[in-house]
Amino acid sequence: MRAGAGALRGNDQAKLCSLNWTVLPVGFTVNGMDAHAAGRGFGPGAAGPGEDVSDTAARAAHELRVVFSRLRRRIREVARDEDLTPSQVSALTLVGKDGAATASALASAEGVRPQSMAATLAALDRHGLIRRSPDPEDGRRQLVTLTEAGRARLEGDRQVREEWLARAFQDRCTEEERDTVLRALVLLDRLTRPDPGASRTT
Repeated sequence: MRAGAGALRGNDQAKLCSLNWTVLPVGFTVNGMDAHAAGRGFGPGAAGPGEDVSDTAARAAHELRVVFSRLRRRIREVARDEDLTPSQVSALTLVGKDGAATASALASAEGVRPQSMAATLAALDRHGLIRRSPDPEDGRRQLVTLTEAGRARLEGDRQVREEWLARAFQDRCTEEERDTVLRALVLLDRLTRPDPGASRTT
């Protein structure tokens, strides 16, 4: 049977598309896991991953980072906004994810200078996607929140990404391969949980 010949079951499609495919300042995430951090320093030529880390664990971390980085770029292209820059989309997504925040907090989270964030927020304000209001705990600061238009924009982008991803799974993977992805997601989700400390498996 050719790839994609089987139809995606409703529950399976929901699971495949439940990944947090957003443009975040700390990198691409899956249910909150920083995909870039997952393999940081674990690539060929990098320093060793540390004691008791097997070659397969190091390879999995490296390959995960590489694949997720490519997928992140591809999804960015799919949901590209012609009227917004990548930095504006990233800031908008961050506000939508974390809620009200100050400009300085956003700049710190994005790893940019306060002046750069100020310009980004000014552009989003002109587009009517954010609002800035006095911080009730400190009137000298302003809190940035999404407007209705900003929330609608993010939701529309999210739907575009998820529809593209579902179609890609449908057209490029067999039913068996999609089942494999679903099983892998269970394992990846395990990485998002608190560190079990001394408890390890080999």
